Amino acid sequence: MAKTGRPPKYKTAAELQKLIDAYFERCEREYEPLTITGLGLAINLSRQQIIEYGKRDIFHDMIKRAKLKVEHDYELALRKKGRAGDIFGLKNFGWRDKTEQDIHISGIEETLKNL
Repeated sequence: MAKTGRPPKYKTAAELQKLIDAYFERCEREYEPLTITGLGLAINLSRQQIIEYGKRDIFHDMIKRAKLKVEHDYELALRKKGRAGDIFGLKNFGWRDKTEQDIHISGIEETLKNL
C-alpha cells in the first residue's frame, strides 16, 4: 500500500533542531517572548504540524522540549506581570485555574433503580 499525504519537511532531527535553536536564540537576543506560533513560523510548521511532528519518534523529544520552553516563558511572564494573556497561554498547555471534584456515592445506583 502506498503512503499518502505530504512528505515530511524535515528528514533528520538535526535539521529541525537547528531551526528550533535559532528561534530561541533570536527571541533571547531581541527580547521577544516565546510562542508556539513564533516557533511554527520559524520552523515553517503550523501548530497542528508541530503536534504531528511531536508524535514521530525522531522528533518527539525535541518538540516536547521546545514546547516546554514556550510554556516556561509563559509561566515566568505570569509570575512577573500576571496578565490574562499569559493565563490563556498556559491553559493551552493544559493548565487549569479551577478544581474539579468527581463524587461517587456508593449505593445510589441501587436506590435510584428502586424508585
